[in-house]
Amino acid sequence: MTDSVPLRARLFAALRSPLLPLWAVLALLPFARSAEAGVLACIVGAAVVLLRDRGALLVTPAARLALTLWACYVLAAALSLVAAVAPERSALTVLALLRYGPLVLYAAWALRSEGRVRALTTAVAVLIALWTADAWMQALTGWSLRGAPEPHRLTGIFGAGDPKLGQVLAVLTPFVFAAARRRFGRRGLALAFVFLLGPILLAGSRAAWVTYAVVALAFLWHEAVSPRRFLFWSAALAVVAALGMGVAWQASQRFDARMDRTLLALSGSEQGLNDALSYRLSLWGTTLRMIAAHPLTGVGVRGFRYAYPAYARPGDPFVRPGSDEGAFHAHQIVLEVLSETGAAGLALWLVGVAAALRAWKRATVAARARAWPATVALGAAVFPLNTTLAFYSAWWGLLFFWLLAVWVGALLAPPGTAEDAHGA
Repeated sequence: MTDSVPLRARLFAALRSPLLPLWAVLALLPFARSAEAGVLACIVGAAVVLLRDRGALLVTPAARLALTLWACYVLAAALSLVAAVAPERSALTVLALLRYGPLVLYAAWALRSEGRVRALTTAVAVLIALWTADAWMQALTGWSLRGAPEPHRLTGIFGAGDPKLGQVLAVLTPFVFAAARRRFGRRGLALAFVFLLGPILLAGSRAAWVTYAVVALAFLWHEAVSPRRFLFWSAALAVVAALGMGVAWQASQRFDARMDRTLLALSGSEQGLNDALSYRLSLWGTTLRMIAAHPLTGVGVRGFRYAYPAYARPGDPFVRPGSDEGAFHAHQIVLEVLSETGAAGLALWLVGVAAALRAWKRATVAARARAWPATVALGAAVFPLNTTLAFYSAWWGLLFFWLLAVWVGALLAPPGTAEDAHGA
C-alpha cells in the first residue's frame, strides 16, 4: 500500500522547524563535531518550549520514558566516577552526557504527531539514500563528495581517515527499508537491500556486515509472517548476499583483503582466529581481567584505554612500547558497560532495557508500526553478538541517543492529531 502523502511534501515538512534540528544532528554526523550544532539547536528549542509551556515538555508519556532512559545511561556513567582510573576524563564525559537530556526531551516534543514522525523518518531515509549513492560513486569512480577513499575501504561522505561509513549505513538501513517498502512494496524493499549491500560490503567493516544481516533478517521476519516463508526468503537473501560478496571479491582489492583476513579463522588455531578477529581475543581477555579487578563500578567511562596496559599480557598488540595507553574500548557492548561502569552500570542499563520493553509491550499496533524503523535500528546497534563502537564516546554515543530519542518519540506520539493531514 503506497502512502497518500507526497514524498516532496514530507521532505519539506521534515526540513521545517521543529524537525530541522533533529534531522541536522544526523546530517552533520559525518563532519566531525559539527553535529553538536544540531544538538545545541535541540537544547535551545527545549529551553524555549520549557519557558512557554513546562507541561508540554515534561509531563507527556514520551518525555517520562525519554528521561528514564537518559537517567539510566547517565547514572551508570556517574557511578563509575567512584573508582575511575582517569577521574578527570570520566568526569568530563559525564558532564558531556548531560546534553542528551534536553535532546531527548526536544525529540519527545517535536515528534508529537504521527505526521511529524513520518516526515522525519522519510527525510532520514532520503539522507541515507544520498550517502549510499555517494558511496557507490566512490566505488565506481574512486571519488565522492568527500574525496578519495582509504586504500582498504570505502569511506564515502565520512572522508578518508574516518572508517565509520559501513557501520552507520548498516544501522540506519531500517529507515530506507521502511520507506522503500511503504512506497514501492516488496519489490522496493528488495531493491533497497541490493542498493545498500554494495557500499556496506566495500566499506570493509565486518561488524557492519553483521549489523546489516540483523536488519535484513528483522525485516524478513516482519514480512514473512510464517516460519516456513521466513526460512525460504532467508535462503533467497543468503544467495543474493553471496552473489554480492562474490562480485565484490573479484572486483575489489579492498574486499579481497578483508576476506583474506576473515578466512584466517578457518586455520584451526587460536592465533589464526585472533588474527581474523583483528586481535579481539587478546582485547577481550584483557577486558575480562579488568572487569574482575573492578567489578562494582568499573574503571570509569572512557577510562578503558588508561587502565588497559595494567591488565594486558606481554606482547599485547594494543599496547605500544613506551605508551601508557592501550585499546580505546572493549568493542562489545556488554564488556564495555561492565569494564567501564561495572555491575552497577550494567544493572542500570538493564533497568533502561526493561523500561523500553515495557513501553513497547503497552504500545498499540499502530504505534509499533510507526516506531518500527527506529526499533530495528536500535536493536541492530546494541546487538550483543557483534563488535561495536564505544557507546560512551562523543560520536557513537550521540548517534545511539539520537536513535533512542527518535524511537521514544515515534512510539509514544499521540495518534490522530490535526497536523497529520499534512505530515508536519
